[in-house]
Amino acid sequence: MAQVACTHCNLTFDESVMITEQHQDKTLHFCCKGCQGVYHLLESEGLDTFYEKLGDTKLQPAVQQSDDLEKFDLEGFKNKYIKEDEDGLYEINLIIEGIHCSACVWLNEKVLHKTPGVIEATINYTNNKAKVVWDPDEVNLSKIIETIRSIGYNAYPYDPALQEERANKTKKSYYSRILVAVFGSMNIMWIAIAQYAGYFTGMEQRFKDILNVAEFILATPVLFYSGWIFFRGAYYGFKNRIANMDTLVSIGALLTYIYSIYAMTTKQGEVYFDSVTMIITFVLVGKYLEVLSKKHAVDTLDSIMGSTPTEVTVIQKDEKVLLSVENVALGDIIELKPGEKVVIDGEVVYGEGSFDESSLTGESEPLYKHKGDAILSGSICLDSVIRYRATKDLSSSLLHSIVSLLEESITKKPRIEQLADQVSGYFSTVILLIALVTFGAWWYIDGTFERALIVSISVIVIACPCALGLATPMATLVGIGIAAKRNILFKEATFLETMAKSNLLALDKTGTITEGKPSVVKMVRFEGYNPHLLFALVSTSTHPVSKGIATWLQSEETTLTPPAIEAVKSIQAKGIEAYYKGEKLIGGNAAFMQEHGMTPQGHTENTLFFFAIDNQIVARFELRDTIRQGAKEAIGSIQAMGIHVVMLTGDHEASAIRIAKEVGIAEVHAKLLPQEKAAYIQTRQEAGDVVVMAGDGINDAIALAQSNIAIAMGNGADVAISVSDVVLMDEKPQSLHDAYRISRRTYRAVKENLTLSLIYNAVAIPLAVLGYVTPLVAALSMSLSSLMVVGNSMRIKFLKFKNL
Repeated sequence: MAQVACTHCNLTFDESVMITEQHQDKTLHFCCKGCQGVYHLLESEGLDTFYEKLGDTKLQPAVQQSDDLEKFDLEGFKNKYIKEDEDGLYEINLIIEGIHCSACVWLNEKVLHKTPGVIEATINYTNNKAKVVWDPDEVNLSKIIETIRSIGYNAYPYDPALQEERANKTKKSYYSRILVAVFGSMNIMWIAIAQYAGYFTGMEQRFKDILNVAEFILATPVLFYSGWIFFRGAYYGFKNRIANMDTLVSIGALLTYIYSIYAMTTKQGEVYFDSVTMIITFVLVGKYLEVLSKKHAVDTLDSIMGSTPTEVTVIQKDEKVLLSVENVALGDIIELKPGEKVVIDGEVVYGEGSFDESSLTGESEPLYKHKGDAILSGSICLDSVIRYRATKDLSSSLLHSIVSLLEESITKKPRIEQLADQVSGYFSTVILLIALVTFGAWWYIDGTFERALIVSISVIVIACPCALGLATPMATLVGIGIAAKRNILFKEATFLETMAKSNLLALDKTGTITEGKPSVVKMVRFEGYNPHLLFALVSTSTHPVSKGIATWLQSEETTLTPPAIEAVKSIQAKGIEAYYKGEKLIGGNAAFMQEHGMTPQGHTENTLFFFAIDNQIVARFELRDTIRQGAKEAIGSIQAMGIHVVMLTGDHEASAIRIAKEVGIAEVHAKLLPQEKAAYIQTRQEAGDVVVMAGDGINDAIALAQSNIAIAMGNGADVAISVSDVVLMDEKPQSLHDAYRISRRTYRAVKENLTLSLIYNAVAIPLAVLGYVTPLVAALSMSLSSLMVVGNSMRIKFLKFKNL
């Protein structure tokens, strides 16, 4: 028997097993009752054009499932996944299973919009995430899910903030445990002062017993509530046969606690409840500081692709047809209207107009395109109707390539390990072995269990990795705090270390070194110039050049009273014209002036804008993208630190070289596409360089993700900020230099802290093993080592900065 395709899902089966029916003089074949039911449902709802959009794309056969629908209306489900706005409408994010193309997106959106009570249904086809808003008085969520399933798909709730919620819960848990620990430690230290005074000057046993009980009461919640995370960590370490820092902390604190109870009840020896609370408090604070530095998850691909069209207008046999982007073939003629985003790469065959490519190349000014010019996916048609021939399909077009490469770069991003983790890898196991050997040796030599236990506890407590545990997070917290005060946001503490090791800085030009918008650098006025008329004219346009002149006029003129002008007309890629009391106002480029019979003067590499009244030029403006204030000084200071600086830009070579010379950059790479920037960075990384990349646009996203440290400007594109590790909120070039100084100073403090803690352990542990240190002195020494680390970290605050 012949193989035939299912009319609904396009999957092929032997004709003998298919359900066959005649419908409107057509023979229909279905692989199952589900597909047959969906086909007739769509037809009855007037949605049968879905199959034209679907083309040859294959779907999963429709599966009817209704046994779990009631769970979607439960109160617990609502509290967990559904948001309610001020109008009483419900909102949920769903993952739609079974979506294969934009036709599937179209079908689901259409069906949901036809469902009574559904207010909004939008689906991001890159990750199949749907946002659904509905009126709960008209329809239940279970009905919405049933509707989705009825057309052959499935849906389940998606929580984009799940990791963040877990992180917040962890923070709250740590916070409450730290509060208990700090309260217990502060109060127990007051009692300990009295204990120490009595130890040296003498104290009656009955007073000592009261103080011991008080310390016991305060230490118990600190150990078993605040210190619970250490016991849990030690338990899992034991299950996996790993001795970690939690093992040391829990064993040291627990043995000290047990011995102190023994000393309290037998009234022999000293109690060390204060050591218990200090061990728990110090290490808990260190762990909490690490929790604070966790990076928040960012849905980067959503921010890039969320507004990308799923359909394009294709000209077929002189008719306009909406076609899903996946079904566009090479050679298809696509029509673009003003404001539409290009999804498929191609070549202009009809029309001319301006395109905004700033998100791709960093070029700050719109580019004029005419017949024969290439247009790139991701750019936006600004001012006219254009038809172009597709030269690539969706999968090989630039915008799709950016998303794929960005996703790959993010997954390949290396995870930086802290020096403290490397040093402490075997630390805990070694200390436990030393303590065990010490216990056995002293029991054998001295013959008393108490003496052996006290000495071994002293070894564990004095070597307790408080200083080691605080060495990195304490320094990085201070560094992050100072950076935040300078409007520099490090998203994770480990990025300070990586940036400190950097030896190469790659800078984008537009928006990073320069302002990213044309500014007036020279103005020549002639007879008849009227700034009020010019301001009225340029205020009607959103073109970057018009905005630049409007901004300049507002800064130069004390009072501007723009009159009401008439018949305003924007001429694509040329300028603006209007009328005022019979006078014709014209503003635009040299070609526009020549069209009106005028002869503009002036040749420059800057952008020229002329203003004419009644065909008489009355002003000439020169504009260019100006360098950010302090850029040259900041780049020079960074180079003085031994860091090689290069410029990577998509702008044309002449402009890039001019800017590079002005700011002192010797190595320039111009006319680079986004993936070429990333390839350059990867090549340098393979050569052993640690690369920091600073940029602000979508065109920088792949390079930012590829770099070891990504720095974004605070007002840059959302995607650039999403993939970045550091954000410069004030956008000052000096902040880039400050970020380097803070990271290097912090990293130096980390190494100093580690050195201090290692020297401390190298001296203190042998003394404890030899029995020269009691648990009391061990606890004080441990506290002193921690205070040394804290004090050394605070020295970072003395770093001096230059204010521009």
